[in-house]
Amino acid sequence: MKRKNKKWFWNVVLGLSVLLSLLAFMLHYHNWTRLEPDRMQIISGFYYKELPYKDITAVEWSQKLPQMEREHGFSAGSREKGVFKDSLYPDRKVYVYVDDLRQRKIKLTYSDSMYIYMNFTDSLETVSMYHLLREKIKVGEN
Repeated sequence: MKRKNKKWFWNVVLGLSVLLSLLAFMLHYHNWTRLEPDRMQIISGFYYKELPYKDITAVEWSQKLPQMEREHGFSAGSREKGVFKDSLYPDRKVYVYVDDLRQRKIKLTYSDSMYIYMNFTDSLETVSMYHLLREKIKVGEN
């Protein structure tokens, strides 16, 4: 009696697992931003935030992330992504989209008490985004 060869099934399962892992890695690898005339969208894998420029109250530089407790998210090398709880105000959520912890980060304050920390792998892209956001909130003040 001949035994059926079922290696194809496990090869397909293994191939799909590797493909899904690579896809998840690529989605989280980089912060994707879409700038529209009235708002900015930040996408990093499963994390998505839409910010109307009129809700942004402050844009400043931050050298380090403050002490926070991770609600959900991940750290991989110098990347930090996810939703955190502020250690001083546990009911306040802080969104972190940091591609390189070694570089300075943009700290956005919106809706008066919510924070987003973000930067890009390319420091020039981070500086460019900082200046663009500063201009957008200046225009909104007038």
